[in-house]
Amino acid sequence: MAFNPSRASHVIIPDRHAWHLQVAMPSLSLSCLNSTVSFAATMKGLLSPSFLLQITLFLRVFLLVMNKSEGSPITSKVDALPPVLPPTTQPQPFIPLIAPSPLRPFTNNSVPKLSGLCSLNFSAAQDIMTTTATDCWTSFAPYLANVVCCPQFDAMLVTLIGQSSKYSGVLALNETHASHCLSDVQKVLVSQGANENLKKICAVHPTNLTEASCPVVFVDEFESIVDTSRLLTACRKIDPVNECCDQVCQNAIHYAARKIALNDLSNSDGNHSMSGPTARINDCKNIVLRWLASKLDAPTANSVFRGLSNCNLNKVCPLVFPSVSSVVKECGNLIHNQTACCKAIKSYVSYLQEQSFVTNLQALKCAASLGKKLQNANVSKDVYNLCHISLKDFSLQESGCLLPSLPTNAVYDGTSGIGFICDLNDNIVAPWPTSSYMLSSSCNRTTKFPSLPTATSSQNGLFINTLVLPLLFTSILLPKRLL
Repeated sequence: MAFNPSRASHVIIPDRHAWHLQVAMPSLSLSCLNSTVSFAATMKGLLSPSFLLQITLFLRVFLLVMNKSEGSPITSKVDALPPVLPPTTQPQPFIPLIAPSPLRPFTNNSVPKLSGLCSLNFSAAQDIMTTTATDCWTSFAPYLANVVCCPQFDAMLVTLIGQSSKYSGVLALNETHASHCLSDVQKVLVSQGANENLKKICAVHPTNLTEASCPVVFVDEFESIVDTSRLLTACRKIDPVNECCDQVCQNAIHYAARKIALNDLSNSDGNHSMSGPTARINDCKNIVLRWLASKLDAPTANSVFRGLSNCNLNKVCPLVFPSVSSVVKECGNLIHNQTACCKAIKSYVSYLQEQSFVTNLQALKCAASLGKKLQNANVSKDVYNLCHISLKDFSLQESGCLLPSLPTNAVYDGTSGIGFICDLNDNIVAPWPTSSYMLSSSCNRTTKFPSLPTATSSQNGLFINTLVLPLLFTSILLPKRLL
């Protein structure tokens, strides 16, 4: 077998200094070398001098390669090294792996510079944080605050702490840690399009993430005091309509909160020495909610908390009523000029429309509250019916938009912008308070709401005896370019 120089190839073996070795090497393997040497030893008398010379050259090349791998100096060439770039004067901030990435469709594409001092597991609630950023979108956060934004923000914070307690074993943060975490949460939400004044809009402070006055913060201690099986059964899944009336989960939460609130006030015989202060029980309710969040998956926990918060927000009118003197002047006692009266009441209501979106049930509360205020100021005539004031007139926008009484979220569409659900059945004359009609709780099955229409063949309605909650909605999309 003769060595053919034309079959040689370049072998490049890089070392740690990026040196490249270029030598002529036959395409023979080490096993081939061993067999060749063995054959040469036994048949040396038969080999020609030229073949022995080829074997000698091959062995020298092989030894050169072996010496190169051990760092021996050999003839070589140096490849040009890439230039070393000087470090930037402003190093990029370190972002923990658990932090969610910014939501790209929004206008603020900056990467949030976090403190690095918050241990909350953001990735456990990443989708919920994205939902919160959309619900609290920069321009609409103040107007959706009462019904959508702040309830979602609160639910997200409870879920975050609860999910993180799976690993920390603690259901609250200390004040220093809470301050860092709340700041980091807001930065992440702002990077996804949320309003930068979210903490102020929703009146959330670092103390809201602590235990406040509740004496129990550790998961093990909580589970040793509370009947967790009963609590989880009551709140694992709630009906957002029936829960507001039957209060199965709410009662279980209150019972658990009262038990841990009075834990360190109990006598040895197990009887409570005093009634628990309301503030302390309310603080302990937050601990109970966080424990629930640790036992449910994040989306389910968020849904439960939104349902519970809606029970409370639908009980009251969120609007602030200024002085009604201008309306009383034109509509008080006997109305002499109907046009002037209607102009005055519509002007007053238009001011209310600048405050906030409200739900159907909130609009009923607002209509009753304003009507009672006017009656107390000697406006006896039903100016709602006289001037065609409807329930939707108590909500934001000139055309009126009543949000559903059930929990809802804003949605983002890359083409249209931010959208949210409005009720199609909102063109209803506002009910004027009378001696025969006083607004009662929506949970009173015997109470009729005369202003609410019955469902027709073109509408799917949810009936609770005579109370109809329309389920046919439309989505109003508000392009960002118009804002």
